[in-house]
Amino acid sequence: MHIRFLGIDDPKTFDIRLRPRVLNTMTGTKDLQMVNIRLRVLFRPVAEKLPHIYRTLGFDYDERVLPSISNEILKAVVAEYKAEELIQKRDQVSARILELMLEKVSTFGIEIEDLSLVDIQFGKEFMSAVEAKQVAQQEAERFKFVVQENEQKKLAAIIRAEGEADAAKLIS
Repeated sequence: MHIRFLGIDDPKTFDIRLRPRVLNTMTGTKDLQMVNIRLRVLFRPVAEKLPHIYRTLGFDYDERVLPSISNEILKAVVAEYKAEELIQKRDQVSARILELMLEKVSTFGIEIEDLSLVDIQFGKEFMSAVEAKQVAQQEAERFKFVVQENEQKKLAAIIRAEGEADAAKLIS
């Protein structure tokens, strides 16, 4: 026989399956470029710590913990890299974020299974600068081709002139 006290012994049901959560943060890079990052986190509560989680954080533990921790960690990690490096070293950045997130959320009784940088969007100024750089590189390549074409034409004219001179010598 079990005795239950209404209001005191209400069973609380937690979902301990993996759940995805997408977190957004706007932050600055080492070279002071603004970047908007979307981070996808697969997490679950640690079953043994559910009573502690409920007492200290409540049912919306993920809403209370994940946004603030991810915001703090993303700002710290992104500030270590230049804008170009975020793209080039995406795996390294993601691994560093995961390492710090695992360490930080474990104190709250949350387990992270996976983490990925879903989207990295740079500010308009940076995107305009990248586009201008690409246009300049394409123009430089085009001018390089024009110079090579003119050199070939010059060489062809010299060879033609030499050939005509040799032909004139043979004829006369």
